Amino acid sequence: MGEIQRLSRRAFVFGSAAIAGGIAFGAFGDAAQAATASDNPLAVGLGPDAVTFNPWVEISPEKITLIAQHADIGQGVGSVQPIMIAEEMDLDPGQFEMRFAGPSPAYFNTGFADEFAPFVAADQSPAAEEARAATLEWLRKAGLQMTGGSSTIPDTYEKLRVAGAVARETLKAAAAKRSGVAVTDLRTQSGHVILPDGKKIAYVELAAEASRIPPVLDAKPRDPSKWRMLGKPMTRLDVRAKVMGELKFGIDMKMDGMLYASVKLNPNKGQPLKSYDASKAQAMPGVKKILEIKNGVAVIATNSWYAIKAADAITCEWAPSVYPAEQADHWKVLESSFKPEFLGKEWRKIGDIEAGLKTGKLVEAEYRAPYVAHQPLEPLNGIGLVTDKGMEIWVSHQSPRFVQSVAATAIGLAPEQVTFHNQWAGGSFGHRLEYENVRVLAEIANQMKGTPIKLVFSREEDFLQDIPRQIAIARHRGSIDNGKIVAADLQLASTAPLKGLLERSGTPSKDPDGQLAAGLWNVYYDIPNFRATSYEAQGLSPSTTWRSVGASTSGFFTESFIDELIHAAGLDPMKARIAMCTVPTYRKVLETVAEMSDWKGPLGNGRGRGVAFVESFGTPTAEVVEVTKTERGIRIDKVWIAVDVGKVVDPVNFENQVQGGVIWGLGHAINCELTYAKGAVQQTNYNHHEAMRIYQCPVIEVRGLENDPKVRGVGEPPVPPAAPALANAIFAATGQRIREMPFNKFIDFV
Repeated sequence: MGEIQRLSRRAFVFGSAAIAGGIAFGAFGDAAQAATASDNPLAVGLGPDAVTFNPWVEISPEKITLIAQHADIGQGVGSVQPIMIAEEMDLDPGQFEMRFAGPSPAYFNTGFADEFAPFVAADQSPAAEEARAATLEWLRKAGLQMTGGSSTIPDTYEKLRVAGAVARETLKAAAAKRSGVAVTDLRTQSGHVILPDGKKIAYVELAAEASRIPPVLDAKPRDPSKWRMLGKPMTRLDVRAKVMGELKFGIDMKMDGMLYASVKLNPNKGQPLKSYDASKAQAMPGVKKILEIKNGVAVIATNSWYAIKAADAITCEWAPSVYPAEQADHWKVLESSFKPEFLGKEWRKIGDIEAGLKTGKLVEAEYRAPYVAHQPLEPLNGIGLVTDKGMEIWVSHQSPRFVQSVAATAIGLAPEQVTFHNQWAGGSFGHRLEYENVRVLAEIANQMKGTPIKLVFSREEDFLQDIPRQIAIARHRGSIDNGKIVAADLQLASTAPLKGLLERSGTPSKDPDGQLAAGLWNVYYDIPNFRATSYEAQGLSPSTTWRSVGASTSGFFTESFIDELIHAAGLDPMKARIAMCTVPTYRKVLETVAEMSDWKGPLGNGRGRGVAFVESFGTPTAEVVEVTKTERGIRIDKVWIAVDVGKVVDPVNFENQVQGGVIWGLGHAINCELTYAKGAVQQTNYNHHEAMRIYQCPVIEVRGLENDPKVRGVGEPPVPPAAPALANAIFAATGQRIREMPFNKFIDFV
């Protein structure tokens, strides 16, 4: 963990010095070596006659266990990770168990290398690749273990398949040694090595012998043309258990002798408790104890409901917020942040922007995006047990090693004294990258030593303590001349979501927040004069990563403004984007969504279509939204979306993820915002922060493309284009340009 803390001072965005240093690909740049990492955490505590070939495969005489290093937060990676290994091992569903990885640098996330290097995703130049190699080496040294940034598939696509191939070939070598048959005459099928005479040897029967021979490191993964499961429609491993209510999420965990806790924390985020009166709560049913913790109080009771009700009955006096108490003042701070002293970074500059803006007709527009909540269905929870030896914690989280350090810091332990057990999560959207529940659980369990404590936040407390998505204002200028866009100057003032998360993770950074560039600088249109600049507002509510992070706001700003420029130039929104797109594979994404939607220009008669194209986390995504103006408001009729991920490994889950992303993006664009009053958020449940309703949901047609030279993720990229495509469609249908989310402040929806 110390290595993380030292190295992360360079934050998640490398400077030019790192590139000039020319750091070569490290050992972990090779998938085979990554898949056989010498510091294999599975080797610790391995049972007799059991074997592990790498950090992802463990075989005992009783069972085969495959490790999922990325947390499953509902996106399906608890299924596809073991399937990638099973594909290579010739295992069938039902022949293995899946277990989430514990904290270990062996599970560092290689998928962040592209995102953290200071080059746009489409730049495949030698300099860009050299910077990505340097970033990868930094990730290896830091051992950054984290689920996020749609990086699960980019991180594991190669190394899990290699891990499975190494296991397969080593088991064949063990079978060859036992049988005397040459390895070349052996094959594998359904968890067995098959001899030429048809005799089968189960993998579990070979565990002991395989443990006594070196792993076959030159094993190669199979060509995708030979896949049995990957790339084909398949049922997620967790579907039946979830549908039948059998799967145990974190909130379902129980232990013998367990007591229950809930909390009431200062709604002025980060500030302490001044005083409290718990006399009423102490007399309520089931209450065992009232504890004072760092920024609030906790109730210990015989069940969660008693604890939540008693916590609600406590009256508290809170220290005031250090950020503006009222929402209007948050906007005022942002409005005054477009100044040199708040400059984050000028991320990209092409041509002569000042001269370009003086050419032709000037177009200016201001856009706004509010704070929004993460609101996963499963509220924050966890189980903690503190003893004289240390702490064990059972919680759903995306950053196992940071959980160790945050919990340890809260109660004065060393990180290695905290044992972390990851759990299935009922959603996250960035919520489970933060630590609101981890810190208070450690404090409570430390005051209840020897007793397992199950903490559950009430829905209202979950909303109140949630670190929201960034708030942002964009001030964009551009010019058009002779039917062309000749300049675009994109300026953004925002709170810094990634820097806030880093600070709360114990790894503060002084570098510009790289997520404020997402959706702002990665614009792939042929605009001769272009500039993208971010300003980082100070003194506002803390903010953090939210599904698609920076692109969730900047994608709306940029693609709405591009649409305004195109309209001012008298061009067709789709044809103009296709004509201006400078990356052939990205242009294909736009051409595909045009073909899918049969785009032929304006629809008329109160109907309109809008298009938006955003690349986020390296994945180019184009969406078309069609709406109709009705007497009851705007009705969203249909959405078409094309996404290029390089390789679709799980087609059914791919389609579900894309559709879910569209619904998430549209629902928040229409309905959602968090506002502050007296230092606390005013929206404390779903009825104040509504997702898209089923009757509002359009038909969503999805197509996955495989033209990108790299394998990309899909959990977040469908979100950013949804809001601008809808806003552009509303303009096409009504002539009303909406420049602020949520849209229902300005127009009604069916």
